[in-house]
Amino acid sequence: MKIETVITEKTIEAIKALYGQDIPAGQVQLQKTKKEFEGNLTLVVFPFLRMSRKGPEQTAQEIGEWLAANEPAVNSFNVIKGFLNIVISSQCWIELLNQVQQDPEFGITKASDSSPLVMIEYSSPNTNKPLHLGHVRNNLLGKALANIMAACGNKVIKTNIVNDRGIHICKSMLAWQKWGNGATPESTGKKGDHLIGDFYVEFDKHYKAEVKSLLPADYDQLDDAAKEAAKAKAEKESPLMQEAHAMLVKWEAGDPEVRALWARMNEWVYAGFDETYRRMGVDFDKIYYESQTYLEGKDKVMEGLEKGFFYRREDGSVWADLTGDGLDHKLLLRSDGTSVYMTQDIGTAKLRFQDFPIDKMIYVVGNEQNYHFQVLSILLDRLGFKWGKDLVHFSYGMVELPNGRMKSREGTVVDADDLMDEMINTSRTVSAELGKLDGLDKETADNIVRMVGLGALKYFILKVDARKNMTFNPEESIDFNGNTGPFIQYTHARIASILRKAAEEGVVIPDALKSDGINLNDKEIELIQTMADFGNVVRQAGQDYNPSLIANYVYDLVKAFNQFYHDYSVLHEENADVRLLRIVLTANVGKIIRLGMGLLGIEVPERM
Repeated sequence: MKIETVITEKTIEAIKALYGQDIPAGQVQLQKTKKEFEGNLTLVVFPFLRMSRKGPEQTAQEIGEWLAANEPAVNSFNVIKGFLNIVISSQCWIELLNQVQQDPEFGITKASDSSPLVMIEYSSPNTNKPLHLGHVRNNLLGKALANIMAACGNKVIKTNIVNDRGIHICKSMLAWQKWGNGATPESTGKKGDHLIGDFYVEFDKHYKAEVKSLLPADYDQLDDAAKEAAKAKAEKESPLMQEAHAMLVKWEAGDPEVRALWARMNEWVYAGFDETYRRMGVDFDKIYYESQTYLEGKDKVMEGLEKGFFYRREDGSVWADLTGDGLDHKLLLRSDGTSVYMTQDIGTAKLRFQDFPIDKMIYVVGNEQNYHFQVLSILLDRLGFKWGKDLVHFSYGMVELPNGRMKSREGTVVDADDLMDEMINTSRTVSAELGKLDGLDKETADNIVRMVGLGALKYFILKVDARKNMTFNPEESIDFNGNTGPFIQYTHARIASILRKAAEEGVVIPDALKSDGINLNDKEIELIQTMADFGNVVRQAGQDYNPSLIANYVYDLVKAFNQFYHDYSVLHEENADVRLLRIVLTANVGKIIRLGMGLLGIEVPERM
């Protein structure tokens, strides 16, 4: 049983014995004792003053004396105003360490047959370009959130919706036809997604030049309104854009030649995506494609129109009136019958609901889509999806590099593959300079370099509250000191080295330590107390949809361990019982690091 639970139950008994009052567990407020005071747990006594009819210090003193006399876990106490600081006995902490030791997945809750089914959508790439830095944050958050929700006892389905149709896809296809000269991933030696992305940039380059050529000669002399009108006219008259739109119409009509080219180029992209996902450690249980869902969405919208949920305007377009929900009117089908993103999301929801008995749906999408998901929730609820009203938009902020924002049309995006390559190369350079790879064979060194490079990337992104915008700095992320992935990974490797040496000396780690005869020091208690809190942190991260809670918890644990290791010897401790306790303590810190980092999708090396 958790120490907090024991103290809570005994406090309830104390209030009954001392003041004749029954109180609920929620009225017992326990928190970690501040470092400047002696104690491990602090009880706030102010809620009990009306029962004791005494001052805060006298009330705290009475409760403290009763707990010390009636609960063996309470070693001593002290009173600071209205706060009762409780010192927990070493025996109790050792028993708690044994609980951590005996559970290989301490703090993790397994799903059962009756557990709720949570579906999490993340990634959502377009097939006209490779994954970029923004996708990296999305994918890492989505995978970490899926791991955390599963660790909280949910059944989890990881899903992706691929945006594989639309004008942006036709731009890449048209550019390939015009300037590709039959290029393929094989003939160019390029990943398919990078190759198609090049043609998207190529289209934009020619399109901008064409628009410029169509502007009037006196364009620079026009006022702002006239310039805007002239530019809009030139964009509309652009033969290149008209060709792209004509290709889209052919695609919608099922033109065999256009569809064949579309399928071929998409396959190149999918192969490229799969390679990037594997390197990133990201996977999915089910992938949906917009080309298969948008018609389902149109059908669902027409069904809603027939039932009076939506209305049709004179031009034939279909709309939803959301003014009763404090919003505006939302377009669902254009006048020519083509769908919008909202329609496609409705169609995808329909298919997902058919495929899985979803209890909760979480969309991992950037905060620029907050309004979209507010509307989607209302529409899905109207259309009868039981989870529609309670869908979760896991809204995250933008990620930029130190030199600013990225634009995919202009080819200034940082590709995910290039970023991972840079991280691994930087990891190799820094590790070699610090001597972290000395004495390792090439295969081991390469694997460690990969772990550290990708671990630095993942941790730097995941330690930040997802709701905040962030700047990713590759140089800062690969630092073996401070709140970084490499610092945590190096500590784990140090722990693994200690345990290897202990094993070489014949030390066998027992299933349980004897809980009597050892008095723990403050650093040892801090480590046990921090480890024991792991399950609470996992649950809180799941409730708040906040992976950064786990990242920063692991960092705090690692900091505490390094301070302990600096102040006290493990393998050279002369007292055999204390030595064994510290080895067990060290082993379990390593286990919690692995579990916590594993939830974030980060590997930790055994050697460095």
